[in-house]
Amino acid sequence: MNPITVEISHLSKSFNGTAPAVHDVSLTVQKGEILALLGPSGCGKTTTLRMIAGFERPNGGTIRIEGRLVANGTTFVPPEKRGVSLVFQEHALFPHLTAFENVQFGLKNDEESRKQVAFYLRLVGLEHLADRYPHELSGGERQRVALARAMAPQPVLILFDEPFSNLDADRRTRIREEVRAILKASGSTAIFVTHDQEEALFMGDRLAVLNGGRLEQVGTPEAIFHSPATRFVAEFMGNTDFLPGEVTEGGILTEIGVLPQPTSLPVGTPVEIAIRFDDVMFEPASGEKSIVLARYFKGAYNIYRLKLPSGRLIHAMQPHTRQIRPGTPVRVSLEPGHALACFFEGRAVGDYSGAF
Repeated sequence: MNPITVEISHLSKSFNGTAPAVHDVSLTVQKGEILALLGPSGCGKTTTLRMIAGFERPNGGTIRIEGRLVANGTTFVPPEKRGVSLVFQEHALFPHLTAFENVQFGLKNDEESRKQVAFYLRLVGLEHLADRYPHELSGGERQRVALARAMAPQPVLILFDEPFSNLDADRRTRIREEVRAILKASGSTAIFVTHDQEEALFMGDRLAVLNGGRLEQVGTPEAIFHSPATRFVAEFMGNTDFLPGEVTEGGILTEIGVLPQPTSLPVGTPVEIAIRFDDVMFEPASGEKSIVLARYFKGAYNIYRLKLPSGRLIHAMQPHTRQIRPGTPVRVSLEPGHALACFFEGRAVGDYSGAF
């Protein structure tokens, strides 16, 4: 295991006596790791980032960076002495300075520093644009200048606060690929705040999902997506419907059939199953009470909205070549090929990591 760069223990923060923006959050970040802090607006992710950076004082808990205590009830190390750099969504470049001068800002004006700046501009692929001003650069290029500036002081930790939110979709995809590759090539330790599930799954070596100031789950992207610990995590990670069921001897009984999945709960216990669009199959069948409500063309595939006999709506993913008209009666079934996340009172139950 790599050394721990950041250790947060029981961190809490309230503003003006209101409900806690962050409540009892504990996390670690290993050296060379990218941790994605993920959650909806107002969940506490930016407040957590600001406490790590030193822009906010915690009301409770401790923060250690490379083993050094930087914040607790009595100690508070200011931002400039924490060895931390930040990258913001608006880049925060000085408009009157060139790319080279922006990266050099805050460093000594000597030969060693100039070599360091040139190295990081090469690392982000902008050495040929060193003499350009921010208004002469594209949004993606300005983002890379901001990254080079954050890396140039060789901080122990780089913090990203939704850095790609101002970029268009195509450019955002390309830039995040470049930024992740640069961070991994340099061995940088980073915490990356985002509300975008796809971005978090791509950027993070691990994800930490926040909800209402509380930490819901920490794990690898695969664990968070496939094995959500709570109903909130399953819903927040996207493309998820929930189907009520009841525990039986043979598995879980739903209105579209029995899911042959054992649980530790007693027979008769009401549960919810999280189903994603690729878990659902359907076939046209006259006389069935489920119907196709709508088809949404997504290019490489179609998403169908289905109405079950109970009136519940679920979705199914199908190839783009399969086109079934709205209003068609269909027989709906669950065919995931693997166990599904099952929840009792909002918490996951059972082992659903395998196939059946």
